[in-house]
Amino acid sequence: MELANAKLRIEQLTTLLKDHNYRYYVLAEPAISDFEFDQLLNELTHLEAQFPQFISPDSPTQKVGGNVSDGFITVKHQRPMLSLANTYNEQELRDFDERIRKSTGLADIEYVCELKIDGLAISLFFENGKLVQAITRGDGIQGDDVTTNVKTIRSLKHQLSGNFPQKFEMRGEIFMHRKGFEKLNDMRRANNEAEYANPRNVASGSLKIKDPNEVAKRPLDIYLYYLLEDEGLFATHSESLNAAASWGIKIAETSKVCNGIDSVLAFLNVWDAKRHDLSFDTDGVVIKVNNKNLQEELGFTAKTPRWAIAYKFQTETATTTLLDIKYQVGRTGAITPVAELQPVAILGTTVKRASLHNANEMERLDIRIGDMVFVEKGGEIIPKIVGIDYTQRPENSEPQAYISHCPECNTKLIRNEGEAQHYCPNDLLCPPQVVGKLEHFVGRKAMDIQSIGSEMAETLYKNNLVNSPADFYDLTFEQLIALDRMGEKSANNIIEGIQISKNQPFERVLFAIGIRYVGETVAKKLVAAFLTIHNLMNASIEEMLKVDEIGERIAQTVHQHFQNPRNLQEIERLKSANLQFEAQKIEKASYVLEGKIFVISGVFENHSRDELKDLVENNGGKMASGVTSKTNYLIAGSGVGPSKLEKAQQLGVVFLSEDELLQMIQTS
Repeated sequence: MELANAKLRIEQLTTLLKDHNYRYYVLAEPAISDFEFDQLLNELTHLEAQFPQFISPDSPTQKVGGNVSDGFITVKHQRPMLSLANTYNEQELRDFDERIRKSTGLADIEYVCELKIDGLAISLFFENGKLVQAITRGDGIQGDDVTTNVKTIRSLKHQLSGNFPQKFEMRGEIFMHRKGFEKLNDMRRANNEAEYANPRNVASGSLKIKDPNEVAKRPLDIYLYYLLEDEGLFATHSESLNAAASWGIKIAETSKVCNGIDSVLAFLNVWDAKRHDLSFDTDGVVIKVNNKNLQEELGFTAKTPRWAIAYKFQTETATTTLLDIKYQVGRTGAITPVAELQPVAILGTTVKRASLHNANEMERLDIRIGDMVFVEKGGEIIPKIVGIDYTQRPENSEPQAYISHCPECNTKLIRNEGEAQHYCPNDLLCPPQVVGKLEHFVGRKAMDIQSIGSEMAETLYKNNLVNSPADFYDLTFEQLIALDRMGEKSANNIIEGIQISKNQPFERVLFAIGIRYVGETVAKKLVAAFLTIHNLMNASIEEMLKVDEIGERIAQTVHQHFQNPRNLQEIERLKSANLQFEAQKIEKASYVLEGKIFVISGVFENHSRDELKDLVENNGGKMASGVTSKTNYLIAGSGVGPSKLEKAQQLGVVFLSEDELLQMIQTS
């Protein structure tokens, strides 16, 4: 490459990668995949090696990618937070191992393999076993002090126990489980808000929120994977992690000590297959030399440790032709457009279909039959279309109009104002909706009728034996045994499973009924607040809005559900079948707080907000979400909400610290 071209390309790559670093680390809105970023970075690294005279001091190859954020105190790291060298193939891992063995003169190296969690890097400082500071990676030299926000993470202990060093640092990853992410998006949909893109972006963005009360609402979790201390207490990395776990620090249980590179590769093969079964996203495995003395001997480059490397699971993108667009109907009537594709191989599987989500996404892409589309399948179970090659669009292509009627029952679709999704309102007769509701009702998290799976639920519907959940409880052995390929044992198992399901608690029954927006968490909140189906059916929208986490959309939907005579008839049939429609009485620890109303705000030193709420309720008190003239006490932590604080002061509400609350319970 000529000098002029090399200089120009290095400048282009430097600018481009700095922009992508900003999007990833600061905005938490990456525009390209990790694989694409690493390919660009590798190109820049090779060019700079060939033409070192053009290396910029702030080149992305010379520094860690992020920056500090506005609005937080900037703190210099005691030790730089370096990034890791990346690889996507076995040979480069073997080359890494060979370099280590040559440098140390050892025949085999003991490594520790740790799943690389897709989240936000964090550094925690402990003094005398107490968490005193939390700092983000930032640019690797300095980061943001986010201590107050990090203390809202419920799985993180603020006070350790055991024989720990007086001062030490732990580094790890803050992340969000997919289930928590889905619940967060359920709430956003219920409140007519835009959905979040992925758990990593939400976790990263959460730490940038100025109000810790808002951060506390995010279901964040943390794993810590690297102990730094000055006393040289541990001979190996694995020993240091085991010790940290004994002090109460949360360590990933999936880590493994591997003797030699072949053992490492076996670990990678296992987790490349098993990673989709995890509750969180992982984009690879970090391989570290286990021996601390060898780590010190191998040292560091300007940007990365020489004794560690990250193996990335590939997110592969392929190009194929869009053959057609079909429309699926969900159990709630939601319509989902699905792309039918020319079969294409991605990550060892043949992909024929990909979700298009909704009409807005189709309009954004301007997707048309015959388009060449880019399909990606990485950590996602369902492939997605990430773009279109407009240069290959057929000249005779036409814009794709979204359907107006249900593809299953031909009912005219509706689209509520402010919503992205279209719906079929014919929930009584639209076959996919009826079958979907039946499958939901018998599901593991609902009534848990294990003898009735999806296939059996559909069979019962097609044979006109079950058209609504209440019909399950009218089934007889004679009806079942008459079905094709139904044996006596299977029929008896179904009848027995149905009878056992009558013992499921009220919150499960409410969830099983399938009211739109009422997931597991919402069902539990409503049951705790109203105790019986009678109270809930007669509750006003205003009364429901007083329940923690129940917004306008949920309250309206629940209220409307119980205004429908057909739904009321279904409830009566389920009650006649002896299902549980009253909350089970829980024995309280005491009633010393009975008659008192509490509101909680802020972040606390020794308890999470949920733990304090449980303490209040288990001792007879009642929790409320907002301060009113009826509020007796405001349990106030650091960062208490200014509006709650001001209103409590105006109304003369008594302020309590967490210690004062505990004292009130213990001495009353």
